[in-house]
Amino acid sequence: MGEGFGYGKVILFGEHFVVYGLPAIASAIGSGTTATVIRVKESGWHLEDDRPEVPGYKKEKADQQRVSINSMLKFAAVPLDRQGIKIRFGGDLVCASGIGASAASCAALARALSDEFSLGWDDEKVNEAAYEGEKGYHGTPSGIDNTAATFGGLIWFQKNPQGGPNIFRKMKLREPTDLVIADTGITADTAEVVADVRRRREKDPLRFGQILAEYKELVSDAEEALNGLDLTRVGLLMNANHDLLREIGVSCDEVEELVTLAREEGAFGAKLSGTGRGGNIIALTPGKKLREKAVNAFKEMGVTVWATQIGV
Repeated sequence: MGEGFGYGKVILFGEHFVVYGLPAIASAIGSGTTATVIRVKESGWHLEDDRPEVPGYKKEKADQQRVSINSMLKFAAVPLDRQGIKIRFGGDLVCASGIGASAASCAALARALSDEFSLGWDDEKVNEAAYEGEKGYHGTPSGIDNTAATFGGLIWFQKNPQGGPNIFRKMKLREPTDLVIADTGITADTAEVVADVRRRREKDPLRFGQILAEYKELVSDAEEALNGLDLTRVGLLMNANHDLLREIGVSCDEVEELVTLAREEGAFGAKLSGTGRGGNIIALTPGKKLREKAVNAFKEMGVTVWATQIGV
């Protein structure tokens, strides 16, 4: 039996802007996905998906998941005509938009395949395989989700616009800090939203260029603030990043409602994380008292919420 693991993640800065070659900062969270691969007599592959989910997520992603798994098996060159495999996904990462659920499953499956078939993949090769799997979900993914899912920790990431190797480096907070994640209950289609943003760019390239320039300065300030553990500054920059995401059309009423509530409850900063138009929002809530206050407020609102940490 082959086994593997992939980290869940949040994007602190840079979703969508990373597609255009600008840096982004992401962090693994304290939840992840496990995968096991077992050889069976029946040919082909068979899936048992026991991951927790927001209602409807796995059903909506089923076709994309099928493409993803087939792509990864092709990449691994695993022959399944005479003998098949059973794949099982588990773990404590909730399947929801915005926390890298697909990437975590791809990284976990890559490791499980390598383990079962003695492929000898190191983390770089696991990341490459996970990227192939992510194409099934996102079309042309940036690569940030699978990188965070594979390597964990806090990472600075920049996509190579020429198609060569992406650039990433590990960052480190002086100490972990609390983050609250709240879910809108809406499952977004990443490929569709990314395409809409591209059309917006083509419609008004001048303003879009100005937004990219504003973000480029913002993410540089964010890296400095994180390195210095200036959480007040980090929160303000998260808010500013959210404003830019709203302007490029990836927020929605449900996201705005959750972001507003988080800020009203005292979060240092709050923004959407991931695709947008649903999915999750993240709130920076250092300290047990503030974290619990935010969690309770979201629970009273009736939304799915959980607390985690970044910089672990």
